Amino acid sequence: MKAKEFLTEIARRFPNEPEYLQAVEEVVTSIEDVYNEYPAFESQNLLERLCIPERIYTFRVSWVDDAGRVRTNMGYRVQHNNAIGPYKGGIRFHSSVNLSILKFLAFEQTFKNSLTTLAMGGAKGGSDFSPRGKSDMEVMRFCQAFMNELYRHIGADTDVPAGDIGVGGREVGYMFGWYKKMQREFSGTFTGKGMDFGGSLMRPEATGYGNVYFLLNMLSTRGIDIRGKRVAISGSGNVAIYTADKLISLGAKVVSLSDSDGTVEIPDGLTREQYDRVFELKFAYRGRISEFAAQEGFPYYEGRRPWQIVKCDIALPSATQNELDGDDARALLANGCVAVSEGANMPSTREAVAEFLGAGILYAPGKAANAGGVSVSGLEMAQNAQKLSWTAEEVDRRLRDIMADIHAQCVRYGTRPDGSVNYVKGANVAGFLKVAKAMHAQGIV
Repeated sequence: MKAKEFLTEIARRFPNEPEYLQAVEEVVTSIEDVYNEYPAFESQNLLERLCIPERIYTFRVSWVDDAGRVRTNMGYRVQHNNAIGPYKGGIRFHSSVNLSILKFLAFEQTFKNSLTTLAMGGAKGGSDFSPRGKSDMEVMRFCQAFMNELYRHIGADTDVPAGDIGVGGREVGYMFGWYKKMQREFSGTFTGKGMDFGGSLMRPEATGYGNVYFLLNMLSTRGIDIRGKRVAISGSGNVAIYTADKLISLGAKVVSLSDSDGTVEIPDGLTREQYDRVFELKFAYRGRISEFAAQEGFPYYEGRRPWQIVKCDIALPSATQNELDGDDARALLANGCVAVSEGANMPSTREAVAEFLGAGILYAPGKAANAGGVSVSGLEMAQNAQKLSWTAEEVDRRLRDIMADIHAQCVRYGTRPDGSVNYVKGANVAGFLKVAKAMHAQGIV
């Protein structure tokens, strides 16, 4: 297989899907040499089969708003690969959602889930519906309408959705309730459920905590202590907030948060009291980060991201895809950033990744660093199957172990001749090999 020729053909077949093509290019260029060590893979045309989703469901979602108007959105579920377990991946509700974004997310999810060593395939779904500004009743009616179609295609041993951007505990609860009614069963088909009906302790914290645990493993390879380090975070949703929580407990200084409207700079680092206030604002009142900035008297930068605003030792992009570009990367490097660990899915553009790799800093791609969320989703599936509930300490211990194991896989496959680690290659090769070997063993299906 020649990566360039393969990517040209994929781009010809899917010309209007830039996010999907970006994700495929990153993986294929990383694994080209390893793939060619297995002639049997090529005989089964395995790479092409691995890159193209096994099935995609597209459907209309009609629902009624509080004023009695009928609204229409699009719904999707991309079931990418189930070679190592049932399809597993979140549901995203955001106005930007389209098929290209969901195909990229499902593709990434396949390798991320492989890295966890748990039995989960890769999928993703969502809608261009945005919960922002909607009442609870409007969100409920939309979720029920969405599930009217999706319930046919999911199940505890088939496809297990979870939350993502725009889909938190409220939305999961509404979707699970309607699924349960339609299927007339109570099963572990969703993860991220409430604790009162089968959820797992530590699931809300998992992606943010897991990213920090991966970061600590990376920093340890160079003897860097996180205490006192200035850490810039983008986002202020579930991932970003719990990332900040763990960093504060470790003595790091969180110097930024953001949302889609702008960035707040926190010059001296977020205190525990300030953290509690921003947590309440975001999760109790669904407020904006500009309100927090005004309350605390912090500088607020409308329409801007943190990367060219704040000086930091560590950057943790935790908002959305392609939020950190080449100029941002150069600004971070010029200001002395020594590590970047991705809490979001593919938040760095190809140009930004090239800058980080070229500079030789510690850089962890999202498929490795943000795998904590789906890891604890996998643990929730295990608890549901056993009709058990583990303690927070038990789940956290397992999460730490999983993130340490993912780091070890990246080191195994990504160590360069000079002893440094290319975490992008390490994560891609490790994730690819497990899925590819499973596909090969199961024949052409």
